[in-house]
Amino acid sequence: MSASPPRLVRASLEMMRPYRRQLVLALIVLVGALSCTLAGPALVSYAINHGLVRHHDYRVIEVAGIAYLAVALAFFGFTRTQTRLLSGVGELILNDLRKRVFAHLLSQPLAFFDSESSAQLLSRMTADIDVLESLVQSGIGSFVTSVGLFVTSLAVLLVMSPLLFGVTCCCLVPVVIAAARYRITSSRAYTSVRHRIGDTLSTLDEGLAGVRVVQAFRQERRLADQFAERNDAQRDADLHTVALGCRFFPKVEGTGVVTTAVLLLVGGSFIHLGLASVGTVAAFALYMANLFNSIQSLSQLFDLLQSSGAALGTVFSLLAVDPTMVDPADPEPLPRRGTVELRDVSFAYPSTPAGAAAMASGAGPVGDLHERPPVLSGVDLQIPPGEHLVLVGPTGAGKSTLAKLIGRLYDPAAGSVRFGGVDLRRARLAELRRRVVVVPQEGFLFRGSVLDNVLVGRPDASAEEVLEALERLGVARHLTSLPEGLDTDVGERGARLSAGERQLVSLARAALADPAVLVLDEATSSLDPGTEAVVERAVASLSRGRTTVTVAHRLSTAERADRVGVVRDGKLVEIGSHRSLVAAGGAYAELFRAWSAGVGTAAPGMTA
Repeated sequence: MSASPPRLVRASLEMMRPYRRQLVLALIVLVGALSCTLAGPALVSYAINHGLVRHHDYRVIEVAGIAYLAVALAFFGFTRTQTRLLSGVGELILNDLRKRVFAHLLSQPLAFFDSESSAQLLSRMTADIDVLESLVQSGIGSFVTSVGLFVTSLAVLLVMSPLLFGVTCCCLVPVVIAAARYRITSSRAYTSVRHRIGDTLSTLDEGLAGVRVVQAFRQERRLADQFAERNDAQRDADLHTVALGCRFFPKVEGTGVVTTAVLLLVGGSFIHLGLASVGTVAAFALYMANLFNSIQSLSQLFDLLQSSGAALGTVFSLLAVDPTMVDPADPEPLPRRGTVELRDVSFAYPSTPAGAAAMASGAGPVGDLHERPPVLSGVDLQIPPGEHLVLVGPTGAGKSTLAKLIGRLYDPAAGSVRFGGVDLRRARLAELRRRVVVVPQEGFLFRGSVLDNVLVGRPDASAEEVLEALERLGVARHLTSLPEGLDTDVGERGARLSAGERQLVSLARAALADPAVLVLDEATSSLDPGTEAVVERAVASLSRGRTTVTVAHRLSTAERADRVGVVRDGKLVEIGSHRSLVAAGGAYAELFRAWSAGVGTAAPGMTA
């Protein structure tokens, strides 16, 4: 997506609204600074005309000199105050922007992240906003001052001598044309740079995240070459912006020199013809210096302004993606317990961000389903309260997708998912997350202590309530025996804990939330036998009395379930108890025989 200039202006003004008082004060100070700048040449003109040319009055020159000094000191004070005000407000706005972007990303459904690069999103939060910070710290004050000086200098020149003003305008035509062309070409160039930075960060992120795989398969050279290719593309994009600037900035400087020379020649002729005074021409030359100083300053800021504009455009384009999974205008309350029901559910993962947004909102199933082959098609299922249902099937059959739909991590493209008769899309998200909790195969842990991570399930819980949840789960002794007990630092993504300990913390988090429906991507599939037994007991305790849906990687889990559902080619082809399905001799019996024979891990039904 691209943000048009009017849209950028509207969005920027909206961000400035909370700080309008400070901005009005900064504007008043700016007017004061510009008045001082404009007063200088006028004092010089007065001193020349009344102190030298006409009356030769040295007292006039003294008064003009003292006034000039006072104006210069006032200008220094105004400029310092203006810089502090504008920079302070700019930092506050950027602080708001960072928080707004992060909160906006967290509000997006999973379908959004399926079609967006995490590195590109990280680039929006870091590299793009860093560019804006550079503008705030060093550019915004100079920009506002230069624009104000340019406009007011033109106005004063017009009033002082319309004839000389006409000469000046003729000389400015090449600069205006060059600036218009440079704005168009440099805008595209800087937008390209922002995307190249995102590509480079993407390669860097993947390389660091997968460094173990890279080293295990000796792919360091291939990944380094790939990074070098992306980095070279970023370098070329940067050099293109430099080349554009090298063609534009000399034109500005050259035009200023030529205009000053023409002004002196024409001004001298006007003095000789009696059309202008010496003081007027001198003041005009000084105002012309102010005018071209402002143009020169703007030219030097143009790179930063264009880069910042491109960065702001990408950030606002991200903010323009409305969260599609939001609370309805008139939400329906969810019961404490109820039947989970899927009615004619179909789903396909979109291949574009636009498709992701539509899919997440459940809009337009036909277009979305044709975007990629459907993962689920026409699924009907009822899970009564307290039942443990296990989903099995070949890789890619749609088991995990079905489980995610039950937890409303996605919305169906067609059909509906209900709890207690209420369509999940009609419920408040906060209430839904209390009723239905999804526990992934590998629990993600945040930096902090074990206690901090357990409290993710219910942040307002007390330490006593946490201990009670751990006792009910049967893992209190295991977690409190860590080096620092529940205050043990888990490290980045839980790196200081074993896989089993991370999974126990994840289950404890779910236990503290105390949901009515528990969705498990089988928690023991990647653990050693000893740890697996501990986690299995915790899972059994957590599932007791709750509606539980488990995506099974091992059929031993299916043997203990109330019912087993077999998913194949996006359809629920069989459902029933373990014994009845084995006796029926269908798809499940075939999977179970392969697993019982000791080759289940190689059979198509044994992977998620």
